[in-house]
Amino acid sequence: MLDIEGRKIAAELREVFARGVDAPMDDAAFDALARRVFAYQFERNAPYAAYCLRRGVTPENVDHWTRIPAVPTAAFKHLTLACGPVDAAEAVFRTSGTTRGPEQRGSHYMLDLTLYHASLVPNFAAYVLPDGAELPMLALVPPEKNAPDSSLIHMIDVVMDRLGAEGSGYFIDPVTGILEDELDRALTEFTEQGTPVCLLGTAFSFVHWLDRLRDRGRRYALPPGSRLMDTGGFKGRSREVPAEELRAMYAEWLGIPDDHCVNEYGMTELGSQFYDTVLRERVKTGAAGPRRKLAPPWVRTRVVSADTLEPLPPGEVGLLCHWDLANLGSVIAVQTEDLGRETDDGGFVVLGRASGASPRGCSIAMDLLLEAAREARP
Repeated sequence: MLDIEGRKIAAELREVFARGVDAPMDDAAFDALARRVFAYQFERNAPYAAYCLRRGVTPENVDHWTRIPAVPTAAFKHLTLACGPVDAAEAVFRTSGTTRGPEQRGSHYMLDLTLYHASLVPNFAAYVLPDGAELPMLALVPPEKNAPDSSLIHMIDVVMDRLGAEGSGYFIDPVTGILEDELDRALTEFTEQGTPVCLLGTAFSFVHWLDRLRDRGRRYALPPGSRLMDTGGFKGRSREVPAEELRAMYAEWLGIPDDHCVNEYGMTELGSQFYDTVLRERVKTGAAGPRRKLAPPWVRTRVVSADTLEPLPPGEVGLLCHWDLANLGSVIAVQTEDLGRETDDGGFVVLGRASGASPRGCSIAMDLLLEAAREARP
């Protein structure tokens, strides 16, 4: 739970989020809120404050949101980055810990789930349901009760509850896997009714299911307006399928066209998510346009050098760094190890995870953070 000041800031942020992705936030407005959030976190998040002090940055001297220090994602595995008692957290989301084999999992303590939901719902609706469709949502993930610390499954649970039509449900059992017969019956019924559906799940779950469809020679021609949201990569998995090939498989076996396949990019360490623009642009303009992701107005994303963490010009490949106002209860700025490049219109393309050892810039920042946190302990 947030304290009184935090609840006041959260209420203002929820008003911003409620305006949706079509309400632009200019740099001055974002900067004012970002520096206010930073000041709040500096006073309440001791490891983060120690790190910022070591870098010579305080609320008094930071002059722009771009100067607010970003915390490497690895920090969530080693430090408690919360602006309040963790036993008062309304939820704890944990990373999968499978990127480079078994390892300690990162924890993101959510002190105010209403803020998380306020960011999630309008952003999802804008990119996955831009036509305002109310569709049955069929999820290839287990129910939240079976994975209560997964931010992805919590996200899917929320959008199914708030935006899904009758017939929405989960089609993975944590023990037996994909409920193929139940899913087949549901898709057959909706197809016969002419009811479009929205499929939700991880890329790997879809690959596994599509392989089973191929083995059985079973394919669908889902009604026009059906769509699919996939997310995640193939961390620790035995088979990897390029995104373009996977979308071709969706078209071949499900009848869902390329521009109705929306990839979501999200992180346990962030309160906001990012989506492909293709379906939204198809609905709004009649043309899907290039596949890329745009941050909602309450997030800023920059591509930075893997060595120096300095910003790179559009087109150059670097690491993605996010400043997310929905992260009020933890840290506003998160430095990832995800590779990407900025597009000319301010969007970005995700290119995958940096391979091998942690990028030099992230390693230096992580060492500095841990050292500062150790020295700051009473």
